[in-house]
Amino acid sequence: MKKMRVLLVDDEIMIREGFKRLFDWDAHDCEVVGEAADGMEALSQIDNLKPDIAIMDINIPILNGLKVIQLARIKHPEMAFVIVSGYDDFSYCREALRLQITDYILKPVNYEEFGSCIDNLKIALFQRKSTQEDAPQEERTITGITRYLQAHLAEEISLSVLADEFHLSGQYISQLFKNEIGVNFLTYLTNIRMEKAKKLLLGTSLSVAEVSEQCGYGDYRVFTKVFKKSEGITPSQYRRDFLEDTKLPRQ
Repeated sequence: MKKMRVLLVDDEIMIREGFKRLFDWDAHDCEVVGEAADGMEALSQIDNLKPDIAIMDINIPILNGLKVIQLARIKHPEMAFVIVSGYDDFSYCREALRLQITDYILKPVNYEEFGSCIDNLKIALFQRKSTQEDAPQEERTITGITRYLQAHLAEEISLSVLADEFHLSGQYISQLFKNEIGVNFLTYLTNIRMEKAKKLLLGTSLSVAEVSEQCGYGDYRVFTKVFKKSEGITPSQYRRDFLEDTKLPRQ
């Protein structure tokens, strides 16, 4: 997935520098592609750079932020806007809602909350695009991820590992599982690990500890606990029950 392109619009250079230096854009798969200090410059940058997201102050020279958004929407209807303002004013909020602003954040910015806003915005943009233009892409992405999981079950796997491997955010991947498969990531991973464990227990002579390792559990005690929660019995009992059920009758 390509990085989201971000435009920063604020007449205070220190605010723009703060966004660039204090927020980890790479961690959220975004890149700042441009800046603007007034409304006219913002419109020009939007036309030239075609960013996916604009982080917009309201109180900027020449044209205020809300007017910029109103005009930009005409040519760039799919672009997302996040207002960052020092004004906690209902009239501004009401106008922002009318213009379908994604979020309205007050200064000083809490960058942890801002990160959640950006991740949620990315998911929303992807869903909107896939619905309108390229719905199969989500299916291809989740298919690639599930194939990777099957091939690396013996390894330590987490959302952060998948995020690094597929260059996506962990939150985005988590949302993909819920949207495309209908379960969360951990539920899916545990399920396929248990399916592999059952095949190994019934089809090989590997010890429980060896099965545990091949299914990604370094500690067989953890594996046994998870298996029992999933199947109702321990791995050893599962194997014994199968062998007893399939034992040939005596002549």
